[in-house]
Amino acid sequence: MPVRHANAQWNGNLKEGKGTMKIGAHEFPYSAGSRFESEKGSNPEELLGAAHAGCFSMALSAELAAAGHNPKQVSSTADVRIDPVSGGFKITSITLNTEADVPGIDADTFNKIAEGAKTNCPVSQALGGVEIKLNATLK
Repeated sequence: MPVRHANAQWNGNLKEGKGTMKIGAHEFPYSAGSRFESEKGSNPEELLGAAHAGCFSMALSAELAAAGHNPKQVSSTADVRIDPVSGGFKITSITLNTEADVPGIDADTFNKIAEGAKTNCPVSQALGGVEIKLNATLK
């Protein structure tokens, strides 16, 4: 399996500095203001949320198909919460919100498979110690 690569550069101190994060051909500017306030720009939590939503969507699609329920579409978002803690900040929870179009499946079966995908998603597994919540809706 390939090793994936991302890059980040930070210039200056935490409060006044600025940086960029690069993933493939995409570069995202970030700052303390875009991370802890409402300034324009990106932040590590937003990129982690995108990775988690993407991974979960793929995991759910795979688990649905393995159970004989081929999805037409799975759409997910992730709300990443960062809170101040003693000595700094910590990602305390991530809420995955997903909506799926899966012909011929009942809600109970869908929810059971979605919970399994939440647990089995590689990004979920990498986030040990972070509370992961799931809101799954069947179209």
